[in-house]
Amino acid sequence: MRYRQIGNSGLRVSEVGLGSWLTYGNATERETAIACIDRAYELGINFFDTANAYNRGQAELVVGEALRKYPRASYVLATKVYFPMGDGPNDRGLSRKHIIEQCEASLQRLGVDYIDLYQCHRFDPTVSLEETLYALDDLIRAGKILYAGVSEWSAAQIGQAIAIADKRNLHPIISNQPIYNMLVRYIEKEVMPTCAQLGVGQVVFSPLAQGVLTGKYRPGSQVPSESRAANDHTNHWIRSYLRDDVLTCVVKLENIAKSLGASLSQLAIAWTLRQQNVASAIIGASRIAQVEENVKAVELELTPDTLREIDEVLHEIEGFVPIW
Repeated sequence: MRYRQIGNSGLRVSEVGLGSWLTYGNATERETAIACIDRAYELGINFFDTANAYNRGQAELVVGEALRKYPRASYVLATKVYFPMGDGPNDRGLSRKHIIEQCEASLQRLGVDYIDLYQCHRFDPTVSLEETLYALDDLIRAGKILYAGVSEWSAAQIGQAIAIADKRNLHPIISNQPIYNMLVRYIEKEVMPTCAQLGVGQVVFSPLAQGVLTGKYRPGSQVPSESRAANDHTNHWIRSYLRDDVLTCVVKLENIAKSLGASLSQLAIAWTLRQQNVASAIIGASRIAQVEENVKAVELELTPDTLREIDEVLHEIEGFVPIW
């Protein structure tokens, strides 16, 4: 495994991280989830990402249980706050009340004394950014969290947050967690350049496009019965990718991977890591074999010729925007 610093911070995370969206505490059984986390840790993954909203806290419980056997300083634990955790008017968003209360709840579910990276799961236009940033800063000063980050914020929102932190002498956010893969590249236009300039790193999710960039879905073929696309709970995240023109391009990408002696998933992860502003690509895994295969992506070097070949394929579906 190789490690990168997140933005201008001193926090080093594994180039491949392990997440728990749509998997742990829900679609994957507890024992399998813990086995995947254990294998990831053995292979050098030190970055584990979850959120309070993932199955209403169940994912945090499983992740916390799995990691409890390891020295706390040996891994980087990230979670998030924003989405509803109850039916009350203050049970959502980025108000000081919700942030402080949900941080305490996440600490209890995870079974730890502090969270390494606490992320605002989305931007909250109903709360002043100053209120949100002061709450995060207070959590850092209290030792409840070590760093603060955001997820799916725009370049303008990130820039405003950095400017306020600088003006008010607050701890700045260090990370953004956006979707980023070969099929969804919107952050390349504004978010990534802005973050690179401001010292904010990316810890990207869905580098395999909900499994589409593993090659399991083929143009003109039925969806595999065991896949996420066949699952009523998760298929709405995947169905919009399953166009024949997109899947035809995926087949071409798979052929490029084969020519390199790699799997398509390894190629896709290595492609995201070609960006220096990307500190980690967060994978999901429901089987140990998936973890073992995907971590090998850090060993795959993509030459300029290979990157040009990939760009030629992706140009065929330029403008494609899936639902995510």
